[in-house]
Amino acid sequence: MKKLLYIYIIGISFFSFSQKREVDSLPKNLDKYVFVKPGDTLIVQLNEFTLLPKHKFKSIEDVRYYFWFRKKVFKAYPYAKLASQRLDSLNARLQRIESKSKRRSYTKKIQKYIEGEFTDQIKKMTNTEGRILIKLIHRQTGKTAFNNIRSIRSGWKAFWYNTTANIFKLSLKTEYHPEIVNEDFLIEDVLQRAFLEDKLERQASKLTFDFSKILADRKSEINVEEYKKMFAKMKKKKKVKKRKTD
Repeated sequence: MKKLLYIYIIGISFFSFSQKREVDSLPKNLDKYVFVKPGDTLIVQLNEFTLLPKHKFKSIEDVRYYFWFRKKVFKAYPYAKLASQRLDSLNARLQRIESKSKRRSYTKKIQKYIEGEFTDQIKKMTNTEGRILIKLIHRQTGKTAFNNIRSIRSGWKAFWYNTTANIFKLSLKTEYHPEIVNEDFLIEDVLQRAFLEDKLERQASKLTFDFSKILADRKSEINVEEYKKMFAKMKKKKKVKKRKTD
């Protein structure tokens, strides 16, 4: 059995990955996800119009991968949002506590509370969901998970948590850059459309970027090639494993 991976989220919680991860699969029936075929998203807010341009997919198959990815973002975002809220509350509280011993005691108390709140859900996350969560923590807190751990706990603990994450091809030092990283652009695209459609509760990013400009520069093109390759590799491994067992 694989060892459980425990990595603290922003120093007061942790990631954990185990054999109980859900199996990745693409949606077979797009009607379950798309009530109106992929197109313009138009939301009226008071007297203003917010318009996101139509997605540009290379094929109908790419739509399936996009909605598979959207499901991953929807799962990770609430944890990053909650982590940001807890961190803000912790920092505000710590500023009012003068005693170092009381500060340490309060931090440990919050840490245990968050661990109980996150553990059961997070340990079932896939690697893709874990990577998205790490990026979203940077988006929501303004710091990487590694730097959050280092500032609250210690650089030594942050180093070891990151070393453990590397076993699963994850890094707590991963940053969020939707202007240059394709996956980050996809995450931001999913979030912005979900906010407008009231499918996710909006929480402002603590990073500075202009998504409308990013969207215009990319011409709304959706690139899911890396996930197609990932699924192809997974299928190949399954075939090899099946041949060995036959």
